[in-house]
Amino acid sequence: MADGNPSRVLVTGGAGFIGRHVVRALLDRGHEVTSADRHACTDERASSVVGDLQDPAVIADALRPGTDVVIHRAAVTSVLRSVQDPAGTYKLNVGATAGLLDLARQRGVGTFLLASTNAVTGDVGRTTITEQTPLRPLTPYGATKAAGEMLLAAYSASYGMTAAALRFSNVYGPGMEAKDSFVPRLMRAARDGKGIQIYGDGTQMRDLVHAEDIVDGILTAWKAGHNGPLILGSGESVTVNDIVEAARSVTGAELPAEHVPPKPGEMPAVIVDISAARALGYAPRVDLKAGIATVWPEFSETAR
Repeated sequence: MADGNPSRVLVTGGAGFIGRHVVRALLDRGHEVTSADRHACTDERASSVVGDLQDPAVIADALRPGTDVVIHRAAVTSVLRSVQDPAGTYKLNVGATAGLLDLARQRGVGTFLLASTNAVTGDVGRTTITEQTPLRPLTPYGATKAAGEMLLAAYSASYGMTAAALRFSNVYGPGMEAKDSFVPRLMRAARDGKGIQIYGDGTQMRDLVHAEDIVDGILTAWKAGHNGPLILGSGESVTVNDIVEAARSVTGAELPAEHVPPKPGEMPAVIVDISAARALGYAPRVDLKAGIATVWPEFSETAR
């Protein structure tokens, strides 16, 4: 990609929320894309391998000889699900990642980009998270992503693979209908004329980043040949109460709020420093209200 030539790219989780955005962006830029997911890729321009990446045969089918880049998105991403099923979370987030990395080594893949998370750092209060913040995850989700990052670092050091752990903040955008994160819950409540539950008093801080900006961040890291962790977010943290107000403004719904006790693993703040990504050319552009306005139509249309 750095020299402008098309590459052969494997995107795991290519049929998922973020994966679909990544696949489309790569295809639009002329790359040859294979999606590996439990569901078929919705973009007919891509090759689609359907199956579970815990199955070595599926990995072998998806990671074909001649693949230049792996963008590894497939994972258990729900914190609550990881707490309920830590062993299952480990099998996909660590076991499948290890299998994919080793086959990538054997087949001479030059670049491996892992979708990670700032949850690897655990609860740092209101301290700004950087790439140098120690890894102290609070949940099986964060722990398995930290383990994936360690594997990535080892393969980079041992085999010369360009390997980046891209730590996403809270990603939102079109295509979230099936998700159960806070923004789609707000959209469903607005559509149905219902209220929303807020964990704690709503003053906890979150960095919400639009899917379009995340795609730009992934491509920027690839083009720059970045090795190691890299934080991708909006760089502007807001409170949960601010997110609710933005949703009220965009949807016109009242969205009455019920405050409930926080769940295990709920962090009081996620404030990230994206200066390392900015130095590579990353420049998030979508603000919160404009971003929510791209999500709302998919939910409001279903009410008609």
